[in-house]
Amino acid sequence: MNQLNFSKSNGLVPAVIQDYTTLQVLMVGFMNEEAYEKTRKEGKVTFFSRSKNRLWTKGETSGNFLIVKEITTDCDNDSILIKVDPAGPVCHTGTKSCFGNEETKGFLYKLEQIIDQRIKDDVPDSYTNKIFKKGINKTAQKVGEEAVELIIEAKDNNIDLFKNEAADLLYHLLILFRIKGVSFQEIEECLKDRHK
Repeated sequence: MNQLNFSKSNGLVPAVIQDYTTLQVLMVGFMNEEAYEKTRKEGKVTFFSRSKNRLWTKGETSGNFLIVKEITTDCDNDSILIKVDPAGPVCHTGTKSCFGNEETKGFLYKLEQIIDQRIKDDVPDSYTNKIFKKGINKTAQKVGEEAVELIIEAKDNNIDLFKNEAADLLYHLLILFRIKGVSFQEIEECLKDRHK
């Protein structure tokens, strides 16, 4: 990463905070050099509060920390993009983002995390965990059944049923990916490589 230029705006640079999984913009704050270094060292986003005139680690009172996953600078080295894993609501109003409601784009990544967690925690009454425990043959069979149901709905005119069957297929496919040790991102990379 290039050296940040803190001199352009009286020692501060804007820091755009983005959800690492969904790519939703969560908030914007400001950092001075000390806040930036603390963020890098501790792995939790720390801002410089202009109203309090001090460093402020997001979540220091609420516990809703912003866990740093990736930091990049813009082309002029005077702004920062920080991708995070939020530990709870980001906005003081209790919403996920200071810019409104949660986006659905990128939710497949969130769903992939939820599936992983249900399996890891071995949740006994979790449908996800039950399907996973049945193994690859039964899970692959379920994916096939959902694909057939989607095809049947594609031939009819009920778009709601079609969308629900498509969602069922994607959900079960994510469980199959988990069994095979493949991530959704790897499938996206495969598609991206084909596009080239």
